Amino acid sequence: MSDQPFTVADVMTKRVVAVQPGAEFKEILAAMERWGVTAVPVIEGEGRVVGVVSEADLLLKEEFHDHRLGLVEQLHRGKAMAKAGSRRAEDLMTSPAVTVDPGASLPRAARLMAARRVKRLPVVDASGTIQGIVSRADLLKVFLRTDEDLAAEVRREVVEHLFPLSHRQVEVRVDGGVVTLSGEIRDTARVPLAARLTRAVEGVVDVRCELTAEDRT
Repeated sequence: MSDQPFTVADVMTKRVVAVQPGAEFKEILAAMERWGVTAVPVIEGEGRVVGVVSEADLLLKEEFHDHRLGLVEQLHRGKAMAKAGSRRAEDLMTSPAVTVDPGASLPRAARLMAARRVKRLPVVDASGTIQGIVSRADLLKVFLRTDEDLAAEVRREVVEHLFPLSHRQVEVRVDGGVVTLSGEIRDTARVPLAARLTRAVEGVVDVRCELTAEDRT
């Protein structure tokens, strides 16, 4: 396992279901159904992302068929009405698309999803060409790391760095992603930092810190 932090490129899905701007409503819906996705990037040329069509965009047409007065009046405003009456991806899509670059950190991608209220992000390079797609489920993949892998990284990247004189006295146990640090150390002032750095290791679910001061009597 690399010492470098995980990036979007590490967890993204490289095989992307996408449509062209001229794709028809039913074609888009069929692609979503076939591949089990809730949104598809709209690409043109050699893969430049120009927008995204989601289930929410398509559902506006279903709402348009509801003739309750309040809903119809609401849809007669702005983009909602335009999308409800559209049938091509270029008119249905949300544009510009919310995208992320392959080198972005997983926390950054998660914050972007939360802030923009989307479930997946097209991953694009500097030219805007699609490289993959990352979903909420992809961001959770780091929590599938083995306990042995996590223990090795915590020992290497946290314990040995923070406690160079007493790291051999520190035990690192991991059970189901929960890390327990125990043993005697010389500098207890670094215990809070050890807990924070351990919690920051990608894939760690929780941290229990049971480090105590070394008995020098």
